[in-house]
Amino acid sequence: MLDVTVIEDAEAAAVSLDPIRARLLAELAAGPASAAMLAGKVGLPRQKVNYHLKALERHGLVELAGERRKGNVTERLMRATAASYVISPLALAAVQPDPDRFRDQLSARWLLALAARLVRDVGSLITGAAKARKRLATYALDGEVTFASAADRAAFIEELTVGVGALIRKYHDGNAEGGRPHRIVVAVHPTLKPEAAEAAEAAGIADVADAAQAVEAGH
Repeated sequence: MLDVTVIEDAEAAAVSLDPIRARLLAELAAGPASAAMLAGKVGLPRQKVNYHLKALERHGLVELAGERRKGNVTERLMRATAASYVISPLALAAVQPDPDRFRDQLSARWLLALAARLVRDVGSLITGAAKARKRLATYALDGEVTFASAADRAAFIEELTVGVGALIRKYHDGNAEGGRPHRIVVAVHPTLKPEAAEAAEAAGIADVADAAQAVEAGH
């Protein structure tokens, strides 16, 4: 089972977003199970569960883990193909974000467009590398910093911009024969408080920023 996989197909995305099927994916990410075993957990007849499992299997979201005999019946044990899933903007190709449409380094929506492109591109690279049975060379850096003031944050951004820009100019060689182009994305955003994420999930708020504001108002 993969730790995470990217859903690029629109139909597969629609299948995964169905509440019942999403629940089945969550159950099967925890371990293999049959339709009969899942029926009691999700409160549906075994036949209905089988129907949903077949839809998930058609789109590669679940797979056969094995079979077992139970009385006169052979049960198929299914498992999720990944522990978690990310839907690529390719699933909504006609309206996917385009960070080249506008550039604003201080815009949260431009940051979101960059993040969407990152999901799309890395997802496609993973798919291609898997088909070619090759290792994908990637790198990620994740950290957290607490700024004492807005002025400190502005100074940090300025130093970060200058530093990364200097590294790019130092190592970029557009004329190198057989050069290997890489994209660099650096993001800085406020840390989401755990209470905001929990509030969004509990209230079913689609925009987590609204939840964050609600939590702040509550304090």
